[in-house]
Amino acid sequence: MQGATSAASVPARARLEVVDPRPAEDRILVVVPAHNESGALPALLRELRERYPQCDVVVIDDGSTDGTRDSAAGLARVISLPCNLGIGGAVQTGLRIAFDENYDYAVQVDGDGQHPPAELEKLLRMARKSASDLVVGSRFRIDGGFKSTAVRRAGIRFFAWFLSCICKFPITDPTSGFRVMNRRAIRVLAGRYAEDFPEVEAIVQAYRAGLRIAEVPVRMAERVAGESSIGPVKSLLYMLKVPLAILMSLLRRPEEP
Repeated sequence: MQGATSAASVPARARLEVVDPRPAEDRILVVVPAHNESGALPALLRELRERYPQCDVVVIDDGSTDGTRDSAAGLARVISLPCNLGIGGAVQTGLRIAFDENYDYAVQVDGDGQHPPAELEKLLRMARKSASDLVVGSRFRIDGGFKSTAVRRAGIRFFAWFLSCICKFPITDPTSGFRVMNRRAIRVLAGRYAEDFPEVEAIVQAYRAGLRIAEVPVRMAERVAGESSIGPVKSLLYMLKVPLAILMSLLRRPEEP
């Protein structure tokens, strides 16, 4: 690496400022699903590279039409899907890469800037220290930060209650896409991942596969640029579709990690 300085020549206090939340042998892939996120993506990728130079980053350009691929050029590996598959298809593409290329951890960071890279360290440390298979960043376990709109918060509370009943432990932020998955979770979720609104279903899928799930308090931010793909109509469909999808998933045979 250009400009690298040997650890022996750096004072201990200075070394504490370098974010390296993994053993040297761990391989971490940061998966950034992005659909028309050219406005937010470059700053996000530059901060990821600056804070986590030891991690690889792949942007899954989900059929964007605004130059998302060009905005990420030179900042990360980019995989462009031929059409818009939705967040589920984009994330699963990244997980397939993580599985096929033998990464130890896959990290999901959305391309809209709502997941501050500075908070990622908390998820990675929890994944290592607790031996959890799936670690989810929860905006509702900490004061401050962006909590989403009132309507969405109501929906999140409903799904938090619903999943807590199914999984038999408290879940506060089931729609959060800020996540770390170890090799066991990668294996389960790379094989099958919900296409639309997948975050809630993925928790049920992980639970039924016997994976260990944990939440970590994180501060989230408002969208940096662009507009969310989930408008009022999709929000209504979310509330109708996801409970049915979860009930159907409970009838399927669980995956083995």
